[in-house]
Amino acid sequence: MARFPSEAWFGAVAEVFNGEESYQGAGGGYCNCTAGLVVTGEDESVFEEVFVLTFEGVECKGGVQADETALDEVDFYMHMPRVDWREMLEDIRHHGHATENHTLNSLDLDRDDGLSTATHGAQNRQDLFFRYNQTLQFYFDAS
Repeated sequence: MARFPSEAWFGAVAEVFNGEESYQGAGGGYCNCTAGLVVTGEDESVFEEVFVLTFEGVECKGGVQADETALDEVDFYMHMPRVDWREMLEDIRHHGHATENHTLNSLDLDRDDGLSTATHGAQNRQDLFFRYNQTLQFYFDAS
């Protein structure tokens, strides 16, 4: 598997996610959103890497690397320090899925400002993170 985060990694995970029927039942099975993924430094105000993931229907179309201005166009973006992303992915690798404090939902609840943010404070767009949370979790579990 390619190294996280990279376009190759997101593409490889999308291939597994799209090919596994059991991942397609969450939230009614459909996920229509554009999600940003931000890898920050320890200082979370420093965005080191930005990717945009596109979900259409029951598939993820993959992820492309972008710059910070792309976040203006996504429905929401998830942001964590690199070490936290890697810890979540290591938990998934070890258990086959995220456990306990490593799920997107737990990570969101454990963070003072949450895991997801909608640019310009668009609550209706940020709500998509919660609507599609299980599908997003299945995507990462496919890693």
